[in-house]
Amino acid sequence: MDNLLDLSDRLYLDVLDFAHTTPHWFQWLAEVWTELGLLLFGALFLAGWWRSRTGSSQAMTLALLAPLGTAFGYVASEALKSLIDEERPCRAVAGAPAALIDCPVYGDWSFPSNHSAIAGAAAVALALSWRGIVWLTVPMAILMAFSRVFVGVHYPHDVTAGLLLGALVAFLVMRAGRKPVGALVETARSSRSAAVVWCAGRGPATPAHASARPGRRARARHGAY
Repeated sequence: MDNLLDLSDRLYLDVLDFAHTTPHWFQWLAEVWTELGLLLFGALFLAGWWRSRTGSSQAMTLALLAPLGTAFGYVASEALKSLIDEERPCRAVAGAPAALIDCPVYGDWSFPSNHSAIAGAAAVALALSWRGIVWLTVPMAILMAFSRVFVGVHYPHDVTAGLLLGALVAFLVMRAGRKPVGALVETARSSRSAAVVWCAGRGPATPAHASARPGRRARARHGAY
């Protein structure tokens, strides 16, 4: 275990040394991404919900579970962080270059990384609810985790644990919540409230001629007799 922590220390120093050799505009991008990247995940949640309004009830169920699974990933990370009082590397690693952003206050512990847990949870939740988007969400999550080390506020093992914890929690929530949330979606879609139906979506549109076909077929059969 000590060897792994020593390796994490060395990797932290290597990444931060590299960060200080990059152009100022690149450092600025990393600082922006480490915070605003989470907003992009939020925008993807909204896009997933919107596209699912005309999809099946299962699609809407997964779209609603995606942010819920991500929220549980954050809660699990925060709970674990309160049990493991690991000091931030920007204060604990001797001889380390200055972090690119302000070191979080004492008591805002380092393990695991909440940002990485949210990113890992969002990446998995979105991938499960939106087929094909995994090629966007997973690189986004990895980049988010790396940026936390790059700016100097987390160890590599912090962000690795955060990614894995968030991904696992989101996966479990998505599986466990499928049935109860699916029932709520079905109820909402049959509601008499226009606002509720708008939020849940009406599901796939049924062409008008499709509903007329059975009647025509019935008349045809009647005429054949």
